[in-house]
Amino acid sequence: MTISASLKPLDLRDELEAANMKGKNLTFLDDYSKEELGHLFKAAELLEPYSKNQIPLLANKLLYTLFFQPSTRTRCSHEVAMHRLGGRVITETDPMGHSAMAKNESLYDGIRVISQYADVLVLRHGDSEQVLSTLERLGSDACPIISGGYGHVTHPTQGLLDMYTALRALKKPFEDMRIIISTPDLSRARSGQSFALGAARMGAHIIYTGSSGLRTPQVLIDKLKSMGASFEEHFDLTHDENVELMTKADLLYLPGSSLKKEDPNREDFMRKVANHYLYLNDLEYIKKKTGRVVGIMHSLPRNDFEFEQSLDKSEFELYFKQIGFSIPLRMALLASICGVN
Repeated sequence: MTISASLKPLDLRDELEAANMKGKNLTFLDDYSKEELGHLFKAAELLEPYSKNQIPLLANKLLYTLFFQPSTRTRCSHEVAMHRLGGRVITETDPMGHSAMAKNESLYDGIRVISQYADVLVLRHGDSEQVLSTLERLGSDACPIISGGYGHVTHPTQGLLDMYTALRALKKPFEDMRIIISTPDLSRARSGQSFALGAARMGAHIIYTGSSGLRTPQVLIDKLKSMGASFEEHFDLTHDENVELMTKADLLYLPGSSLKKEDPNREDFMRKVANHYLYLNDLEYIKKKTGRVVGIMHSLPRNDFEFEQSLDKSEFELYFKQIGFSIPLRMALLASICGVN
């Protein structure tokens, strides 16, 4: 995706409008077409020069971030993006302790109230069913709502960032990409699932490798099938089998694996994690065998039992590099949803 140096400011507005997101929620990436997502990514690239400066596209607009679960990257990058666009931010990181929701105010009521203050809301919540039913009930009685992660099924802004990173790093169309989503627990891999859903929408081939007892939620499999996506599923592979799978891939995505220390299934889970553990030698072996430099992506935060930290300074690392893309991508997202004059 190459952007001409002769583009004028009007072209940015054209790309933002063509993304067709103005006034809409962002919940699942398959809600938008391949063409619409492509326009969003073009807008993000046009905004890259402003990611450490300011372009007042959203002056006098207000972003409200409402997070029921902890966050660093998702919340902060949206807030920084809004500041870069000349807008303002209100943030609530402990609604159950410091808002009326501590007094049993419903999510529906809370969002209706917030919508009287804000032009756009970024929401993170642990119960996807509650959020989705609330959104349906709200209809047009709320400001546009961006999912900052709902339950275990959707994290679309992370998915968009992963997609944009793939485009910028691989420098080839999604139709030519083969992407692995690797984790022993695909049932709770919301970032990886959103990346897969969006990349599949754009034409990439998706390869799942996980545990047979912790599969991708059926709602997401149904979405992939309904769009005619190209994907395959593998279960209970050994470490060597997972490495062999990587010899045919462009990217390996690790959506994170975690289990509470007191969980009675922890010992069994850790055995499964070992089959997905990534060594630097694995990637060097693949490069020597196939010539491929397989990019490694992770939504972060990571755990020591997922991959060798020596990858951090290798040519395969993308999980820190992509942080630099997060601001222009979310600037484009906010500007598309709020609309610019």
